[in-house]
Amino acid sequence: MPNLLLRALIVLSIGTFCAFAHAEEARLRLQTDPALSTEMPGRGDDENLPIYIEADRIDGDDSVIEASGAAEIRRRGQAIFGEKLQYFPGNNEVDAEGDVRLEYRGDRIEGTHLRFNVGSERGFIDDLRYRFGDSGARGEAGVLEFQGPGLYQLDDATYTTCPIGVDDWFLRVGGLEIDRSRQIGVARNASVVFKGVPFLYTPYISFPLNDQRKSGVLTPTFGTTGKGGPEISIPYYWNIAPDKDATIAPRLITKRGLLLNTEFRYLDPFYSGEAHVEFLPNDRQRDENRYGLSLKHSHNFNNNWSGYLDLQKVSDDSYLRDLSNRIAVTSQTNLPREGLLAYNGGWFNFTSRLQRFQTLQDPLTPIVPPYERVPQLLLSARKPNLYGGDWNFGGEFVNFDHPNLTDGNRTTAYPSIAYPIISSFSFLTPKFGYHLTHYDLDPATTSLPDRTRALPITSVDSGLVFERETSLGGERFVQTLEPRAFYVYIPFREQNAIPNFDSAVADVNFTQIFSENDFSGGDRINDANRITLGLTSRFLEPETGIERFRATVAQRFNLKSQEVRLDPNQDTNQFNRIRSDVLAAVGGPISANWTAEAGIQYNVEIPRTQKYNVFATYRPALGKVLNLGYRFTRDSFEQIDISTQWPISSKWSGVARYNYSLRDSRVLEGLAGFEYNGGCWVLRVVGHRFAVATQDASNSIFVQLELNGLSRIGSNPLDVLKQNIFGYSELRASGVAPVGAISEPY
Repeated sequence: MPNLLLRALIVLSIGTFCAFAHAEEARLRLQTDPALSTEMPGRGDDENLPIYIEADRIDGDDSVIEASGAAEIRRRGQAIFGEKLQYFPGNNEVDAEGDVRLEYRGDRIEGTHLRFNVGSERGFIDDLRYRFGDSGARGEAGVLEFQGPGLYQLDDATYTTCPIGVDDWFLRVGGLEIDRSRQIGVARNASVVFKGVPFLYTPYISFPLNDQRKSGVLTPTFGTTGKGGPEISIPYYWNIAPDKDATIAPRLITKRGLLLNTEFRYLDPFYSGEAHVEFLPNDRQRDENRYGLSLKHSHNFNNNWSGYLDLQKVSDDSYLRDLSNRIAVTSQTNLPREGLLAYNGGWFNFTSRLQRFQTLQDPLTPIVPPYERVPQLLLSARKPNLYGGDWNFGGEFVNFDHPNLTDGNRTTAYPSIAYPIISSFSFLTPKFGYHLTHYDLDPATTSLPDRTRALPITSVDSGLVFERETSLGGERFVQTLEPRAFYVYIPFREQNAIPNFDSAVADVNFTQIFSENDFSGGDRINDANRITLGLTSRFLEPETGIERFRATVAQRFNLKSQEVRLDPNQDTNQFNRIRSDVLAAVGGPISANWTAEAGIQYNVEIPRTQKYNVFATYRPALGKVLNLGYRFTRDSFEQIDISTQWPISSKWSGVARYNYSLRDSRVLEGLAGFEYNGGCWVLRVVGHRFAVATQDASNSIFVQLELNGLSRIGSNPLDVLKQNIFGYSELRASGVAPVGAISEPY
């Protein structure tokens, strides 16, 4: 009877609210009716949502409703729990004391005293602990002020992404602003505490709460190199627009000075690109200003026209060797400066290009700069299945320019027609072409006359495919046997009086041995009357068709000796051979964890091995990889190459690479280090050495601390690890929050 009377009094006393109360396991529930709310008209729908109140006891009138005994107040996206709660219907506010918990838009906040407006989402909570639902970030604060939907202001706070009970690192701040709608955090008077030791202080830091891009000062990077000594860089990232960003990174190199490094990137549905500018005023090691410039731009004007720019320049020959820590950069010898405009006409394509170079010289091994193409015009066309044949045309006009060598123009036209005859188990493709080349030479640079070269080219490519079912190691396979024969005939034309603008002897491989010409470029076309025979066998999974193993062998047989040389004084023995070197290769995923490739080029007449390469990868799981390689080319190089990423324990992982030249008795590239996964942080320490010139090497040490959900501090070795260890997997902290460093924007 008393409970029934209490429920009746609540219904009568609320006034502007329509409410009901009922007994359920000695608990009461109250629901407000938004249709009778006294809130001002014009408010959004969210502010007129119903509110549910549940507690062991509910008392109240039209000004305040009190709930006690495991009390709850719920509204869509919000839930407040406490022993004693007061709800004020007039202004939609909740006041709670004791052990209070607010579950708000996926976040969980616990404190001692809460004042919160469920409509405007403003208020405060004292002596709190918080945890963000999506990122897992957590911390404590003296007071948290709610400043609107998803906006927090915390005073005297901490912030970390480590699991509860593990405070390996945290951010200690005087003031912390969190914008959950934009996923941005701003900390003032902040220090990073790692293993109980404050080691980095900043009066202001702004960071994303996820992996989105955001403007702000990035964490400093530290490192040391043999050529520059200890160095530090403090980058500033500018998120200009969704399709544009820039990074400005002053880099203090103790032995040289302050280098200013800037990067600008942009992306549009029709174009994209990036520009880099580096400037080092008054390098203390060289007493001169030094700089590096780079612009790469791609542009699609419409469905047919496209363009490309690649412009690179450095102040001196040693710039990249002195100031870069990546072998892919320091090994460059010819920096391109080219522009390209192309038209795609469907069955034909036209390309125009201007190409120049800056050649970076090693004083101990100087090289001849390549010819510049100013301009180069290319036309290619293909009409398949026209009157039973595949019609092709390749044309080129190029003006070659060089400061010290013969200059001239070369015009080429190569029409051809092929008649492929294809069945389910065979193919036969006869081809006929006529190669025309005309040279207009600059008389100021040579006494050679203009001339024209005309060469008919005839070839026949053929092959068969046999299949059978077999088993190997208890597994079923489909084994193929694929013989191939390729014949080519090209008559001899004297070419010693033709200048060599861009031709070289092509590297012998399985693609080249089944081709018409032994030379790359357009200035030399070999005479040929020869046949190439090859045989390939594959083991395929019958259900999926996946290739599990492959073996190939091929050899060329000359019916006459070759007379065309790249150099008239070149040794003729290699061209008078009846049989070429034998090429053989095997490889494939030989087991679930092993992949291996091996190839050999063998001279059967001497006999001796000319080339030998073997490469094997063992990868039983993500983060476990071992690469073993050996490369040999007679009279050129002999190298061993070993690289690995391997767990040492549950948290420790080692990384290493050893690329050694047996011919030169020299380490070409070496790397060693470790990674430690602390759960919500990762430590990487890597030492790197690589050859940058004949008698010069670069040494670097990378130390990086990755605080999950905040940033990466130190020098970044990830690019070096990915380039040196095939199959390297980035070790990520096991916390639930993503790394807050700026991600790739596009």
